[in-house]
Amino acid sequence: MVILLREVSDRRTWRRWAYLVMGAALLMPYWFLLMVLVGLSPLKGMWGGVAVLLLPIPAAVVTGLVAGVRQMEGTAVKELLGGPLAGMNVPVARSLRARVSTGLWFSLHLHVGVVVGAASLAVPPFAAVLMLFPFLGWSMLEDERGVLHAWKGSPYQWLAPPAGLACLVALLGLIVIAGRVLAAFAPLFLGPTSEERVVELEEKAAKLAERNRLARELHDSVGHALSVVTLQAAAASRVLDRDPAFAREALTAIEESARAALTDLDHVLGLLREDKARTTPQPTLADLGRLVEQTKLAGVELDHSVDDAVGGVPAAVSREAYRIVQEGLTNALRHAGKVPVTLRITVAEQRLHVVLANPLGGTPSRTRDGGGRGLGGIRERVTVLRGDMAAGPDGGEWRMEVSLPLMSGA
Repeated sequence: MVILLREVSDRRTWRRWAYLVMGAALLMPYWFLLMVLVGLSPLKGMWGGVAVLLLPIPAAVVTGLVAGVRQMEGTAVKELLGGPLAGMNVPVARSLRARVSTGLWFSLHLHVGVVVGAASLAVPPFAAVLMLFPFLGWSMLEDERGVLHAWKGSPYQWLAPPAGLACLVALLGLIVIAGRVLAAFAPLFLGPTSEERVVELEEKAAKLAERNRLARELHDSVGHALSVVTLQAAAASRVLDRDPAFAREALTAIEESARAALTDLDHVLGLLREDKARTTPQPTLADLGRLVEQTKLAGVELDHSVDDAVGGVPAAVSREAYRIVQEGLTNALRHAGKVPVTLRITVAEQRLHVVLANPLGGTPSRTRDGGGRGLGGIRERVTVLRGDMAAGPDGGEWRMEVSLPLMSGA
């Protein structure tokens, strides 16, 4: 009894009841149409009744084959029935398997709803008659052929109220059991198929890859600019009194670096907003001169050489190579400080080679806390282009070598 009272007070029970009764309402047009058709057909008597009762089953299945029925039923199940399907995605049925499953579910929903709906209409009045029977002498009960007439005035008449209460309890049990069973089986009929799960996983993987790409863009572009700006500001503050010309030059470089960072940030935000007007072109190796000058102004002695053939590198490879060089220089600034850095960019045997080295044992720059994602971001870029990468101590210096196939950007 406590369990039943708990079910009565649970909103989900009555939401499920509403879902079941909705199925009964949806089945009524089928019955009305078949009653008219059977009346016009040769089927009479018992066979006509059987046709009216059974033909709605395949009719509901056929209706469920419509693509949008699955999404409609899925939405109703999520909102009213609940259960495991509440957390699943229910797309429009496109495959034959999904449509057949939806048709079977639609027919099941409608016919179980008819049973529950009919019981909901018939049982409460009958239970009320039973519970009030010993106290009221209604003329409608004075039927010599009825059981209630035989009970009237006998000790058995007091069995009627408990029987009425039992009918209400049985009705509630029917509603609870039918709702729970349908909620448990809904994912089997309306849940995503194996093909839809694969598509969903591919979409999630694509979104994750895009998020990681945007994170790399922010880390490499804005992170580099902030590192350079911090070093330039520190250098300018130290020599502001004794070397105003250098301080002015450093402040100018800070302004240029900040503007470049804002441009890169605007580009990434444009990608996030899908705003084509604000997705400016990304820098390539052709823009390496500005990056080199910013690094030198930060106090780094940079020895660099770039092959003339770099101008013919495919755009995709050139963009990624620029970001790789940018992150490599940022790592040198952040972890080694103002040490001499060697940068070599060459093209040979249909591959772009980037070599960046700096002495070990420098003084790390305290530009910011955290970090640790620089080499990981470079490795991700190299992997996407099917290239090779090696980074680590080599003798007395830290050395990073990257080799990218030119055809990966074709």
